[in-house]
Amino acid sequence: MEGGEGTEETPLPLVLTRFQLSEEYGFLLPDPLTELPEPYGPWMEIAHDLPQLIASHQLRSQVHQMPQLSTQHLRGREELHLAHLVLSFITMGYLWQEGEEGTVKVLPQNLAVPFWEVSQALGLPPILSHTDFVLANWRRKNPNRNLDTIISLPGGESLRGFILVTLLVEKAAVPGIKAIVQAICAILQLDEETLHKALQELAEAIGDMSKPPRGHSLPDFHVFPLSWKDNPAMPDGLIYEGVSDEPMAYSGGSAAQSTILHAFDELLGIRHSEESTAFLHRMRDYMPPPHRAFVEEIHRAPSLKQHVLSSGDARLCTAFNRCISALAEFRSYHITIVTKYITVAAAKAKAGQADPGDRAGPSAVKPPSALEAKGTGGSHIFSFLKSVRDTTREGMISA
Repeated sequence: MEGGEGTEETPLPLVLTRFQLSEEYGFLLPDPLTELPEPYGPWMEIAHDLPQLIASHQLRSQVHQMPQLSTQHLRGREELHLAHLVLSFITMGYLWQEGEEGTVKVLPQNLAVPFWEVSQALGLPPILSHTDFVLANWRRKNPNRNLDTIISLPGGESLRGFILVTLLVEKAAVPGIKAIVQAICAILQLDEETLHKALQELAEAIGDMSKPPRGHSLPDFHVFPLSWKDNPAMPDGLIYEGVSDEPMAYSGGSAAQSTILHAFDELLGIRHSEESTAFLHRMRDYMPPPHRAFVEEIHRAPSLKQHVLSSGDARLCTAFNRCISALAEFRSYHITIVTKYITVAAAKAKAGQADPGDRAGPSAVKPPSALEAKGTGGSHIFSFLKSVRDTTREGMISA
């Protein structure tokens, strides 16, 4: 957030529905569809059988036999999101079926063209992003409201657990999203009591994001490569046949594409390094446009930090610093998770030590060595995560 820039443009109140945000689910797609209309049966059939098709090295041949379907029968945001989810997962499996050493340079037209068209309709890139991997990839599997994924990749229960734990972190953030709206409205109305309450709720929500959800142990994740930007296995990117003759490069799904932390950073006035800021701003291109607009709206609002400083209110300073501390702790927690469940898992798999029960993918495929140093989005993962954690701490207001 930057003080004074376009303040008059900030609507009062900031209504979540303007940004396709849910009071109950936040950035998650509420109750996603799990099946597409009948004409798209060939896509769904392949998508539901992805782990087995990849493990048996049959996915590429199945895709080659797939009819090229028109996207004109897709109606509404929910159908488009499910189509994007299905096509992005099929694309991932098609590219990485044979591992890093067996990638392809061209995505066939019967997959590339509809994927491109659906992406254009949603304002998303034609790659599996955080929106597909987590936000739109959940369903209730029984009346007890237990959660499951809609589409998966090799990785068995570990990958399923990884997706669902990330989803529950998004759900835990919902009170924090509401607190952002309350805080901005309170600043505009000079309502210090409401602002103090909003900051307390924000700190509590961020703290809840760092707690492993009850009944969901953190998974021993079997890594699957997600990116074809800054990836030595695909240095030129990917040609989308029927869309462009030139290869295109995109970053895969990453927590850096989650709108939550971008929104918190903007509200709290966190300033990251030039390199980290450039990467994070590039990741905003992978968010649904309404979610990106929400972050931009927060950026245009009056500066929370300046308001707290100028108020001279010790209670507000304490509450603000509690939010900063909670956000820095969450980023430390994220570093721990990445270390244990991505980097260590990738190194173990490379050494042939991965747990046999988690190998739903082809046993002959080498794990993606690039992910030992880089994240799924293509960032140099530890230098990036530690940098954003440290610059978060620097946002504290001195006593």
